[in-house]
Amino acid sequence: MKPLSPARYAHRRPRSRGGGLGLFAAATALVMGGSALALTGSGADDAAPVSAEGSTEVPVGSGGYTTVLPEGRSGPSDLDGAPVSPKVTDDFEGPAPTNEWWSSLIFQRYPDNPYGENLFAHPLNFLPHSGGLDMGHSDTPTLVGDDLKYEYTAASDLTLGVTGLDSPDTRTADHGDWTVTAHWEGGGPTLRVTLGQGLPFAYAETSGADARVTFDGAPEVWHEDGSTVGVTVNGRHYALFSPSDAPWTLEGDTLTASTGDEGYYSAALLPSPDDLDRFAPYAHSFVTGSVVEYDYDESAATLTSTYRLETEAREGEETGTLMALYPHQWENATGDLTDLTYASPRGEMRVSEGASFTTELTTQGIMPSLPTVDEADHDRMAALIDEVLAEEELFPEPGDTYWDGKAMGRLAQLVPIADSIGRTEARDELLDLVKGRLEDWLTVGGARPVHRFPDSFGAATELNDHDFHYGYFVSAAAMVARYDAEWADEDAWGGMIRLLIEDVAGTDPDSEMFPRLRSFSPYAGHGWASGHAGFASGNNQESSSEGMHFAAATAHFGALTGDEELRDLGVYLHTTQASTVARYWQNQGGGTFPEEYPEDVVGMVWGDGGDYRIWWDGGHEEHYGINYLPITAGSLYLGHDPEHAGAVYDSLVDKIGGEPDVWRDIHWAHRALSDGDDALRMFEEQWDTYEPEAGGSVPHTYQWVSTLAAFGTVDVSVTADTAHYAVFDKEGERTYTAFNPASEALTVTFSDGTSLEVPARQVAVTN
Repeated sequence: MKPLSPARYAHRRPRSRGGGLGLFAAATALVMGGSALALTGSGADDAAPVSAEGSTEVPVGSGGYTTVLPEGRSGPSDLDGAPVSPKVTDDFEGPAPTNEWWSSLIFQRYPDNPYGENLFAHPLNFLPHSGGLDMGHSDTPTLVGDDLKYEYTAASDLTLGVTGLDSPDTRTADHGDWTVTAHWEGGGPTLRVTLGQGLPFAYAETSGADARVTFDGAPEVWHEDGSTVGVTVNGRHYALFSPSDAPWTLEGDTLTASTGDEGYYSAALLPSPDDLDRFAPYAHSFVTGSVVEYDYDESAATLTSTYRLETEAREGEETGTLMALYPHQWENATGDLTDLTYASPRGEMRVSEGASFTTELTTQGIMPSLPTVDEADHDRMAALIDEVLAEEELFPEPGDTYWDGKAMGRLAQLVPIADSIGRTEARDELLDLVKGRLEDWLTVGGARPVHRFPDSFGAATELNDHDFHYGYFVSAAAMVARYDAEWADEDAWGGMIRLLIEDVAGTDPDSEMFPRLRSFSPYAGHGWASGHAGFASGNNQESSSEGMHFAAATAHFGALTGDEELRDLGVYLHTTQASTVARYWQNQGGGTFPEEYPEDVVGMVWGDGGDYRIWWDGGHEEHYGINYLPITAGSLYLGHDPEHAGAVYDSLVDKIGGEPDVWRDIHWAHRALSDGDDALRMFEEQWDTYEPEAGGSVPHTYQWVSTLAAFGTVDVSVTADTAHYAVFDKEGERTYTAFNPASEALTVTFSDGTSLEVPARQVAVTN
């Protein structure tokens, strides 16, 4: 197993599409795009490296970086533009994570709030303040914003604290893969509370004064037995557990217990008062950490993930606990679950008993490109590629990491198409363009010194969306590696590409430079876009598809450079997210959105719910399409359920009253996953008059829709013994395709017995 290691702010920030290889770490400031990372290197023979005075240059293969901000550029900042440092305790260890459900604890975005915003852990929600931590549970959704958003609004039922606590701030003391320990200190006493996604318990440690729990209104006490108290507050049920030698005392709306200098207590949300006896055995089994471990079995096309809590018995010997699983977890869990359930913004959570649980997912293939079919007009495709190459501005000027990334990705997607139709000159010209632009970004000695270019969508100042941006860089680099292996060597440009991957999804628990899985939340099963999570609604994720794009690119780059560990990381990220996207963004299966919610998709998932709106004033095609783009062969997951994909497309057509007009190519590509013939029809009717989406091109869309019109829809019932394959079905006839990233020929065997010979570094398809 591989270990991986309130309303005032909602809808007030610019669209979260971050730029820069951002670091919110104690040891290093390393941000790409000229905001906190100045890249240096030997990419240009006649240009000297550019670095800020007094900087320390760190070479990485043919590129490198400096560890100080270039003059005039900003790193992590608050809303007023003032620099901020991680809010951590003296005993906090390692780089400071960002892009978590709890990031407002560690990243002070608002100068007047040193505590943090609402924290949606599910099933519980929390709000820190000077006196401790409000705790609650919302089990009923409401519709807000003209019914465009559904939310389980944060509730406050009780406050965890210590008598006399008056803390000037809340700091982060420790964290795991989905747990965090917050720290308060002031007025004499101290308080630490560990909380986490899926935990129905909160675990408090106290010193300097008595444990103190205050209820939001008069509690209905239905159980009182020394160190165990059961109450109902605001219609919700809780159990409070103190040490056996420090019983609770209730006065009015406040419980206190003489817990001493090394005191502790826990609080649990109960589905029903009748469940107290099922929670009591775990009251003193304190969670101290969390880690996800995964194993990808390529031959069996299976991803096994184990979610493990680290626990410590504060009293007695019990070290187990209870964990509430999200729908994408319990549907794929291998062990038995209890009958305990909770409501959540992601649908019903079901409870597992024990300190770990395991899920199994089938790994569908991740292709780098699709074959070009004979039915397509190759001469027209070649002419369309030539038209792209003849464009006056292939890259934006001035650019940034997002829009430059999209431009590189657009050209990189044309490389295998040109190759497939024998246009080797165009292929090589495209490769040279992509290489040159990448190298300009990866070294300030190149023709495009990155330190001169602006931050993009707050990635350096807010640490937003690194996976969205760097997916394009890594994808472009993987395409180069497919045709030029030496370019991607560790001692050439591959070292800097790995640095980008590590910034987004590093897994080394001992890294002094990057937090683990910055842009991926293992328990949630997807990423969070905001670096600081400074919103009443918690954190958010808009473009799930760009998160998936990064995952696919990581798998491809790992495979093409012979790094199975990196490939497996990409498979883990891609497969796990694929189990959440249709469910949580598109309500696949019907168990996520409230029945009264009128929309069929959401543009963004929030900690407290889902919102049809996006970060700019776009039309319906953009509300749907932001979770499709960019279209690459790694996008086939959008068609794993062709019937559902067709229903989503029909939903858009019904909403706009006709076929898509904005981002037509994105929607034709999506339509092809449920009806390739219809997608090809729309393309043929408009191919010479429409304007492609910024990251797409006419020849790429033509290849996509013509191939799927010939092959049919994705068939997930057949798997293969490689990470890179796809199977299609059209009217009962299957087509098999696979990619071989190795330098020698490969035989791929499919689960139905079909075999396919795949030449080195090529895509093969059954005839």
